[in-house]
Amino acid sequence: MHTTDDILQASAAWVWFPRDSDHERTDLQLVRYPARFGGGVRASQVRATDDAATVLDRAIGRTRAWGETQLTVWTSGADRPDLEEELRRRGAEHVDSVAVFALAIDEVRIEVPAGATAEIVNTLAQVREVDGINVPVWEQQPLDDEGLRVELDEITAARETGSGLRVLGRLDGVAVSTAGCTIVDGFTRLWGAATLAEARGRGAYRAVLAERLRASAQLGATTALVKGRHATSAPILERAGFAHYGDERAYRLTV
Repeated sequence: MHTTDDILQASAAWVWFPRDSDHERTDLQLVRYPARFGGGVRASQVRATDDAATVLDRAIGRTRAWGETQLTVWTSGADRPDLEEELRRRGAEHVDSVAVFALAIDEVRIEVPAGATAEIVNTLAQVREVDGINVPVWEQQPLDDEGLRVELDEITAARETGSGLRVLGRLDGVAVSTAGCTIVDGFTRLWGAATLAEARGRGAYRAVLAERLRASAQLGATTALVKGRHATSAPILERAGFAHYGDERAYRLTV
């Protein structure tokens, strides 16, 4: 099991670069999201010697230079300096929060009910089912045929290199849940969990979680790291034995 410091550093270092995004790393990480994911700029990983106002002004300037109108800043206890007070002073809206959880994979205990199954994604038909879940859950635009093929290529490359995988969950054979994981420095980063609203609370997420952990252990990961929402996945993670290592909060500014 990694140490608490290892876990906090790994959580702070975790950032997603969507396909077709732009990104820039200076005293914080900035990622410009493509229109399919709602556009706008996400900021995180603050490592600066200037004060919070100066750091935020630079992020706003880069957001405008990219032609975007929304800047979402994810804050964590590892930020230097902390931007939360300055964000609130400027009227930023608190739009999201996640809890950071971690646990040694060999200590996880998950009960998966009958009828809930999970499988590793490796076909175009499965990718199409994944997209059918992600579109309503994340309120994003659906992939076209070319996008589905590119998505399959990326999933296949990650699986073949042992750097990650995507899982699809079913209830009585019907695809209702999905999530992925990425292997980094002995951690499996568990991300992108989505379950159709009408299927929640019936074990599909648990099946997807268990399958990701099983496969991640085979790929050499020893610690699972996940950012879960308090109202949805957090209770399931706690019941499985995951420990809570603090929260990360998102604030949105219209610039």
